[in-house]
Amino acid sequence: MRIDAYIEKLLFSYNCVVVPGFGAFLAHGKSAELDKTNKTLLPPTKAISFNAQLSKNDGLLVSHIAKEKNLGYEELLQEVEQVAENWNKRLGDGERIELFGIGKLWLNNERKIQFLPENKTNYLTSSFGLAAFAATPIQREVLKEEVEEMEERIPFIITPEKRTESPFRPWLKYAAIVLLAVSVGTTSFRTFDQYQKESHSVAQENARKQVEQHIQAATFFDSAPFELPALEIAINKKKIGKHHIIAGAFRVEENAEKKVGQLKLKGYNAFYLGLNKFGLHQVAYDSFEDPKEALSFLHEVKKTDSPDAWMLSER
Repeated sequence: MRIDAYIEKLLFSYNCVVVPGFGAFLAHGKSAELDKTNKTLLPPTKAISFNAQLSKNDGLLVSHIAKEKNLGYEELLQEVEQVAENWNKRLGDGERIELFGIGKLWLNNERKIQFLPENKTNYLTSSFGLAAFAATPIQREVLKEEVEEMEERIPFIITPEKRTESPFRPWLKYAAIVLLAVSVGTTSFRTFDQYQKESHSVAQENARKQVEQHIQAATFFDSAPFELPALEIAINKKKIGKHHIIAGAFRVEENAEKKVGQLKLKGYNAFYLGLNKFGLHQVAYDSFEDPKEALSFLHEVKKTDSPDAWMLSER
C-alpha cells in the first residue's frame, strides 16, 4: 500500500504527520524571500523536513486512511506499520525511497536517515495561487546619469519676479481684517446657540431618566419590599479528552442528535463532537485523555456495538 498520497494531503492541514514506526514529516512556515541568483521573489510557503525520532503513533495518519478507505482502524494500523517496516528494510539495504510530492529518503555513512524535500508543492493554503515572479532591480545609477546629462543640455534659469506695490493694497488689508472679524463673530454666535440647544436636550434627558427611576422604584420596591433570594445554577460541563471514539458522521445535524440519544440509551457517554472539515456532524461514544484507555474502549465498542467505530486523536 502506498501512503505517500495520504501524507501529502495531510501536510496541507497539519504541521506534523507521523508514520508509526518510521518517523514524522514536519511542515514549518517560511516567509517570502528573494532569490538573488535567479532574480525571483518566492511567496510564503511551508518547508518540509523529516524527524526519525518522532515515530510514536498519534492516530492522525491511520484515522485519515481508515476514513478514506472506509476500513477499521486496527486493520489500517497494521498495514501502515508494515509499510514502515518495509521502508526501514529498503533503507538498510542501501536503497533510496522517493515519496511523490514530498521528497527522497536515504541513509548516510553514519546510518542516519537523510531527507531531501521535493519543493514542487506549496503546502501553505494561504499562499494558494501565488507563484514566483521575476524581480527586476531598479537601475538607480543609470537614471541618475540620464538626469545629469539632461540638465547639462537644458539649463534651468530662475529669475526673481519684481513686485510692484499697488496703491489699493493697504485698503485690501483693512477689508480682510474686517471680514475676518465678522466671520469669527458669526461662528461664535452659532456655536453658543448650538451649545444652549444641546444643554437643554441633555437636561430634558436627565429629567426623563429620573422620572423613570422613581416609577421603577414605586413599581417594584413598594409592591415587593422583601429581598429576593440569590439564584444559584450549577452547570455540569463535560470534560472532553483529546482521543475521541467516533460512532459516525452525518450530513444532517438532526440525525447526529438522534444517534447521540440512541447511544445514551445504551449507557454510553455519547456527545455531539461538532463539524469536521468535510462538513459532516460527528458523534462520539466517549473521549479520553489517555490513548491506551481510548484504544481499549475502542476494542470493546467494536466487539459489542459497532465494528465501524474508529478513533480520532487531536493534536
